[in-house]
Amino acid sequence: MVVLSTLIALGLLGTYLALGGSAYEPTEVRDPCQPRPWREPEGIEESAEQFALSALDGAACELQVTRETLAVAIASGEGRREFIEEYGVDEARLEAAIRAGLLRAVDDAEEAGALSPVVAVPLRAVFERIPVEEAIALIEDARAIFEDVRGLLGREAGFLDDPGGLLRDLIP
Repeated sequence: MVVLSTLIALGLLGTYLALGGSAYEPTEVRDPCQPRPWREPEGIEESAEQFALSALDGAACELQVTRETLAVAIASGEGRREFIEEYGVDEARLEAAIRAGLLRAVDDAEEAGALSPVVAVPLRAVFERIPVEEAIALIEDARAIFEDVRGLLGREAGFLDDPGGLLRDLIP
C-alpha cells in the first residue's frame, strides 16, 4: 500500500511538472485603455457587470493604473487615501477620473447597443455632476443604474423576468 501510494504521488508530481507546473506566471493584467468588448447581455446583472468594468477601465486609464488597483483603492476610504499617497494623485484628479470612467461606460454601452441614446444623454448629464461618493457607489452597484432606468420608465417588476428585456426596450 505504501509503495503504491508513493508511486501514485510520484506519478502526480511528474505529470504536474510535465504540464508546466514548475513555472508560475501570473495572468497578464489587461490594459484599461483598450476597449472591452461587450457581450450580448443575459439580463440586468450581466449588463451591470459590463457597465461597472467599463467604468473602472475608463477611470483606471485616466489615472494610468490597472483596473484592479483602482477597484481596491475605491473600495474604502482608507484604500483611497493610500492610493492618493502612493500614486501622487489629488482628490480632484481622482474624482475627475471616476466621472470620466462613468462617461466612458455610458459611451461603451451606447456603442454596443446596450443602452439607448434616449437614456444615455441624461445619464451623461448626471454623471458629469454627481458627487464622487455616489459615483463610486454606482460603480460598485451598477445594477442600481439599470433598476433606476426601469423605475423611471415605469416598468413592472416582472419586466426583468425576460433576460435582456429591459435592454431590448431601451435599445434603438
